Amino acid sequence: MANEFTRFSDAFFLEAERHAAWGAAQLRALTSFLPEGSWAADLETCRYQQGGPQGEVELRVGLLGSFDTDELTWMWGWAHPGLQGTEVVALTGALARYGRVYGIPELVEPVLDLSGLADPRHAAELLAFVGMGVADAPGYIGVPAGPGSQVYFLPDDPRVPRPALDPITLPRHLIDGASLIGHAPREVVTGYFDHHGAPWETAADGRIVAELPDGSAAEVEFDELGRIAGVRATARP
Repeated sequence: MANEFTRFSDAFFLEAERHAAWGAAQLRALTSFLPEGSWAADLETCRYQQGGPQGEVELRVGLLGSFDTDELTWMWGWAHPGLQGTEVVALTGALARYGRVYGIPELVEPVLDLSGLADPRHAAELLAFVGMGVADAPGYIGVPAGPGSQVYFLPDDPRVPRPALDPITLPRHLIDGASLIGHAPREVVTGYFDHHGAPWETAADGRIVAELPDGSAAEVEFDELGRIAGVRATARP
């Protein structure tokens, strides 16, 4: 039986925040990379195609999950009948193991009843987003799979571009990421630096200071409510 949620757990929200800044930038990169047009997928060979007369892209993918827009339920890819243990759901099987280790029930339940949430469609997108983040995938692809069904894939292909940490775009990425969920801005910042392998520390005054790949330092300040108050990058002496 589906597990009905009236709200997501704190552990789930914190996990979502860790991926908010880099994940939003990654989704923009994937959207720019994929041509508009129709799509087709072969689950047995893990192949996904999308495009039209102007060009087509073929990617290796995994099945992330599906959202039943009539029943308002989400099913993880590894829970789909007949797909357990197959290559196409290997990535989502890892999500369930991660959820058990870190106490995130939304990643462990095979089927989630989202009807108790205020916006089930948005909740499905958030589940896909967190799945993308935990799997460290270069985005996710959500497409209609027929009446009452939306299916989600994780690209598993090195050809998908991955935005690098850029001191110029850093402030926008952090502020945009913090605005997506608004639950824990510090997790947004530290998750972004962790994703890009940038060492960071918390200063005595609460600032987060990170060492960027170009040798400069990024400083992120927070206000009394814990919101991002300022982001700046400075050259090291």
